[in-house]
Amino acid sequence: LSLTAIDLLAWTRVLLLDGELATAEPKKLRYRHLHVAARLTRGGRSLRLRISATWPWSNELATAFHRLAALPRPAN
Repeated sequence: LSLTAIDLLAWTRVLLLDGELATAEPKKLRYRHLHVAARLTRGGRSLRLRISATWPWSNELATAFHRLAALPRPAN
């Protein structure tokens, strides 16, 4: 499981992040992106991630989610 987690962090840096976070160590990524102050809500047949406006890295996280949504879906 730990190897899978490291792989996911590595691909997240390559595909979704830019700037200093693209080269950040796993500890910094865990602190800034995995321990985010957010709430997952459901409404209108969709899920929404509501990120706290006071979270210092909310813009970077929102940009990463937009990039994730823009990636092409894998073929079956």
